[in-house]
Amino acid sequence: MLTPSPASARPPAPGAAPVGPAPATPAPATPADVGPADVGPAEVRSRAIRSWYTRSWRAGGGDVAAVLLFVLLGRTSHHEGGAVAGFVVAAWPFLVAVLTAWVTLGAWARPWPPTSLRAGAATVATTVTLGMLLRHLAGGGTPASFVAVATTFLTLFLLGWRLAARRLARRATRS
Repeated sequence: MLTPSPASARPPAPGAAPVGPAPATPAPATPADVGPADVGPAEVRSRAIRSWYTRSWRAGGGDVAAVLLFVLLGRTSHHEGGAVAGFVVAAWPFLVAVLTAWVTLGAWARPWPPTSLRAGAATVATTVTLGMLLRHLAGGGTPASFVAVATTFLTLFLLGWRLAARRLARRATRS
């Protein structure tokens, strides 16, 4: 942003001495004037951290939604829908497992972006393993067929939404 100079100030002719006030000097930058090229390392880091946390919360929401959908479809397919208490009993082992995956496996820690397939694979492994263990300890059944169906569903959905998000992000950058 430049400070305006009087209209009478004209550039001097080549070889002539300047007449009138000094040329305009840059005014100090205000926060509104700071663009991407003008930000310092601290602001770049701050923006990156905010973006990373935003992606983390979205990824966490996607994972929780996948687990809830798994429980809902499972209970519906076995005609066990309706009772909220039954839904909670079926969901809690897998919700605890997916949240544990986020905390212990570092799905929130760099260098794995939370929406990466690597973070998704770690989340799937922890969610299935710990979810089955908690379900078994709570007295729920864990027959091989259930383990296979749960592993397949959670793998498809915990990785699937990440793949869909990557595809949408690529499309958005092309536009």
